[in-house]
Amino acid sequence: MRSDVTLRQLDEGLLQDLLDVAVVDADPHEVMPPVAGPAGWTDERRAAFSRFHQSRSLSAEPVESTYAIVVGDAVVGAARLCPLEGAEHAVEAGVWIGRSYRGSGVGGAVLSHLLTLARGLGFDSLFLGTKPDNTASQRLLSAMGVDLVHEGDAVTAWVDLIAAG
Repeated sequence: MRSDVTLRQLDEGLLQDLLDVAVVDADPHEVMPPVAGPAGWTDERRAAFSRFHQSRSLSAEPVESTYAIVVGDAVVGAARLCPLEGAEHAVEAGVWIGRSYRGSGVGGAVLSHLLTLARGLGFDSLFLGTKPDNTASQRLLSAMGVDLVHEGDAVTAWVDLIAAG
């Protein structure tokens, strides 16, 4: 596993770095909720990206924890943990990695960090979802022995954090 990958709690300073890497190395639909308007990183979409993170993880009462994925000194993507409503002691994980770092082992290191963080926060299970065409994520989860559920446009998995510990 890569030892040069770390997760840093998102703050206002890292938010600008995160936006910069998103603009250069990801499509908006990969990293944020949809925003009406022309395709690409418009000024409105950039502002919406910042507002999204400010309202979700940088607010006075955050609903999720977001982390900048850092390789060496470079921010290359984001990871998040969001407690699931109605599922006691369960958390959802989300990850996006810039195109130029995909397929280089960053995802495996990030997943390992997220599992450790979720366990440390007292969660018993972790929910992950991806798209059917994201075969790299599916291979990573399968290698962990996680059962994948394929339903329509979604592939989901639950990780038992107690058993996986």
